[in-house]
Amino acid sequence: MLKLVANNKKASFLYFIIETYEAGIELIGSEVKAIREKNCSIAESYIQVSNNEIYIYNMNIPEYTYGNIFNHDPLRIRRLLMHKKEILKLQIKVKKEGMTIIPLKVYFNNDNRVKLEIALVKGKHNVDKRQSIKEKDINRDILKNHKDR
Repeated sequence: MLKLVANNKKASFLYFIIETYEAGIELIGSEVKAIREKNCSIAESYIQVSNNEIYIYNMNIPEYTYGNIFNHDPLRIRRLLMHKKEILKLQIKVKKEGMTIIPLKVYFNNDNRVKLEIALVKGKHNVDKRQSIKEKDINRDILKNHKDR
């Protein structure tokens, strides 16, 4: 049973999701405690590959409320933990095919470890966004009519 902490709701609206991966996050103690309080935001964060390592930028984990002067920096750059083959595969797709890597979810897995679901995505144009809004409206109307019967 996964315990969801943060979710990137706009990702499916703004991007075509090609592939998803699971990555660990290199955190310090006060960050894990703050995440346990469900204090985490990945809405404006993005992921980059450099020197065969993968990092997440702008992931906001506010300071732990019961922490002391050694609390963490809320917007620090955090390293993600993935297999080297996966990182190289992502790096090639980003450089050659012009794709982007974004975070989708932050959650605790069964071993109580903080995990991050990341996705290899391609950006949508305005036409595609309008199409997805239309599809959502149609599905909502179908469900509404089905419940009324």
